[in-house]
Amino acid sequence: MRTYLILGVVLVGLLWSGGVAAQTAPFGDRAQQKKFARVLDVEGPLVFAGEPKNAHTPGRVYVFDQKTDSTWAESTYLEAGDGAVGDQFGTALDAKGDRLLVGAPAANAAYLWQQSKNGWTQVARLTAPDSTVGFGRSVALTRTRLFVGTETTVTVTTMTTDSTTTADTTATAAVHVFEETSETGWAESSVLRSRQLGEGTGFGGSIAVQGRHLLVSAPRREGGSVVAFRQDSTWTEAQALAADELSSSARFGSSLAWTGDGRVAVGAPRAYDATGVAYTFRYKASAKAWQREGRLFPYDGATRQYFGAALAHDGTDVWVGAPGLQNQRGALYRFAWRDSTWADVTRVAHDRTEAGTGLGASLAAGDRVVATGLPGDDHRSGTMALYSLATNEWTRDSTIAPTTGRVFASLTGERRPCASGTVEAFSCDGVDLQSFLPIRAIGGERGIELNDIWGWTDPNTGAEYALVGRTDGTAFVDVSDPATPVYVGELPLTDGARVNSWRDVKVYKNYAFVVADNAGRHGMQIFDLTQLRDVDADRQPATFEPTAVYDKINSAHNVVINEESGYAYIVGGSGGGKTCGGGLHMVNIQDPLNPSFEGCFADRSTGRSGTGYSHDAQCVMYDGPDEQYQGREICIGSNETAISVADVTEKDSATAITTASYPDHGYVHQGWFTDDQRYFYQNDELDELQGKADRTRTLVWDMKDLDNPVLVNQLLLPEGSTDHNLYVQGDRMYQANYKSGLRILDISDRESPKEIAHFDTQPYGKNSPGFQGAWSVYPYFDSGVIVVSSIGEGLFVLTSSKQEL
Repeated sequence: MRTYLILGVVLVGLLWSGGVAAQTAPFGDRAQQKKFARVLDVEGPLVFAGEPKNAHTPGRVYVFDQKTDSTWAESTYLEAGDGAVGDQFGTALDAKGDRLLVGAPAANAAYLWQQSKNGWTQVARLTAPDSTVGFGRSVALTRTRLFVGTETTVTVTTMTTDSTTTADTTATAAVHVFEETSETGWAESSVLRSRQLGEGTGFGGSIAVQGRHLLVSAPRREGGSVVAFRQDSTWTEAQALAADELSSSARFGSSLAWTGDGRVAVGAPRAYDATGVAYTFRYKASAKAWQREGRLFPYDGATRQYFGAALAHDGTDVWVGAPGLQNQRGALYRFAWRDSTWADVTRVAHDRTEAGTGLGASLAAGDRVVATGLPGDDHRSGTMALYSLATNEWTRDSTIAPTTGRVFASLTGERRPCASGTVEAFSCDGVDLQSFLPIRAIGGERGIELNDIWGWTDPNTGAEYALVGRTDGTAFVDVSDPATPVYVGELPLTDGARVNSWRDVKVYKNYAFVVADNAGRHGMQIFDLTQLRDVDADRQPATFEPTAVYDKINSAHNVVINEESGYAYIVGGSGGGKTCGGGLHMVNIQDPLNPSFEGCFADRSTGRSGTGYSHDAQCVMYDGPDEQYQGREICIGSNETAISVADVTEKDSATAITTASYPDHGYVHQGWFTDDQRYFYQNDELDELQGKADRTRTLVWDMKDLDNPVLVNQLLLPEGSTDHNLYVQGDRMYQANYKSGLRILDISDRESPKEIAHFDTQPYGKNSPGFQGAWSVYPYFDSGVIVVSSIGEGLFVLTSSKQEL
């Protein structure tokens, strides 16, 4: 039975996801955010947990059952019969007896499953007209009816008067009601809307049905409301439940839970400065109306704990989730029914829950068991915790995550040529797969992602190593035999720093220099790479410590190194230390273990905040066509709003040469010179997402006159994915373009590059804008090996099919 409703969509967005930002939002929508346990249900001895947003598989519902020794184990997982990556199957679910109804709003469908002695079988697929949007965002079922919520349902009503026919179109959120016509047949009987509510109220975000009563939430209507429908001969709108004293941001109706004896609890998690509150209502048959009974508050009154984000009733007590408490560690509150009121409140937490995990974000309860989601756990992949009642005490079992259904396995031992456009599951053209190591094969636990990549060649042995950034450290992989890569070891993040999405690594004089963004007091790690040659096979993978740490900066987005001058330029600094406004923090690394700060440079006419923030840069000893600057040290920064050209030869008096931009920029992200330093190729990380470019766009700047860069071309590639990092070697440009993977371009015609080869590292879903797939590429090994880091997949070791590529 469903005795819960989940954390409202608005609140999920506030706590555990970032807006559209270019590498700046700490909880951006990355590949590993699977949203496991975003929605839960308990029915008899079974617990159901949805995972609607796995980047590699269709949405899933995992089923757990309790063993005779009282432990819980995953028994199976369900996917829609026509499931596809991105269908969001598992966004909503409701179980009753041997039936389970699951919503898949991205597929505009809901699926009914039936349990038998042979397991679970899909017995019906419910759909709506193509004009409907978000069918399946919420679901509920009874013995003979199914209820499915939508974001928008279009209804056209025609009227004929005096031979004239007019049409009235209604497009609002709705709840579709289906009646059972046979054991497996269902027909739509009605579409329910509120007469009182317009668009944008969130109507249908949560629905709860019991007997002749259907409650539909509308949490965005002013302070929020719940619309009550009652079934007589038909379903009619009977009443709107509200709490008029709440502010417009309260989100009353974000969660609902039946609490027995004609009672319902309604959560308002953003009320009272997000302290949150839950209200209880009871249906009075004599008055044919719902009447408010009381309120439930957290006894400590702490703000921003989002009390009421989720609710559940275990048959005796009411459970309330507060996922924002104590820096998003979260907690549960249990209210016992005593003397006709909810009293005897107890807060249930766990001292091992870490900041950001969000205990209590979703809830479900049954007899002697309570399930709750922790969406920020396992590096935002999500886990589930189960509380069991034994000897009259509620105790928490260990957190649970899926153990089945892994998608990627290592591919090693032999070269796999690109044939007929594919290698294994990966789309390709002109690029062969030498090997592939999933994230777990190079030290990454569940939820860990990859980010930057660079390379190092041992000058003594010729061995080639990929330096692979993880969200929790750096992995070192020997790719000298590209078909049989060896994970040699790892360099964890600096003690006291925190795991986060952004890490960058470069190399100078056999030392790796590593920074991390939004990671707290991380600093710049300096690691002696020659240690890799001394790790025997029986010690692999080894765990290393930094050889030194430069602590004049805490967090940074990138580190740029000019190997000719022996200077590192730390950019995108934040979180403490000498941040230089996010511009160039200039460090002399000629003695790598004794780095020294030598100055700042930032062009304040650039950057979103007017501080000269530089997201990335390339710094060179200039030998290009502009004679005025030959022999000078020149940096070109990609500064969010423009490229910034600067002369940094004199570190204490670095000067701006010029800036250049274009009217429809989204986020000026990164770029690279051609070998002759005549042209600069630049990518923009947000133009595709913002609709300013309908395909992957590369901007071509003619830098013949450094004082006057000229935009000579805006190249559009075949796919629509977001571009991320690009590098140039000779007549080739290598682009890591997120969802469309590695793209190789012929730049022999510098102003009109042409794509000639590709390898898609994320084989599922469309090559649309977004932050999943290939993060970066390193194409500079003498052997011709190309290594690519893919955020949620792993390390790809590639070679061109044709040597001339």
